[in-house]
Amino acid sequence: MKFFSALFLIIILSFCACLYLPWWSIAIVAFIVAALIPQNPMASFIAGFTAVFILWGALSFYISSQNGHILAHRISLLVLKNDSAGFLIVVTALIGGLIAGFAALSASYLRPRSAYEKS
Repeated sequence: MKFFSALFLIIILSFCACLYLPWWSIAIVAFIVAALIPQNPMASFIAGFTAVFILWGALSFYISSQNGHILAHRISLLVLKNDSAGFLIVVTALIGGLIAGFAALSASYLRPRSAYEKS
């Protein structure tokens, strides 16, 4: 139950934070949620990674589909040397997921070990 609570909180708060703050606010959100909801380090990392991977993947697909994936094709040729809009969306989601996952992992390591072993 804690895992899904953390997952949904990170998704909702990251979306709201990114409306008004820079993109790296996802790391702050994942850190705060992982600090407030005690989980073991692996569960914290997976919750942060999965939440932002889903969020950024869905948002990039939505934004890219609004213009027929034209910009995504051009950027993927420029950056990835591969004409694949889907691969660019996955890479974008992967980068965001790793940032949030490591932020959540850092927060879980700040807590004493007994805090998540009792729960």
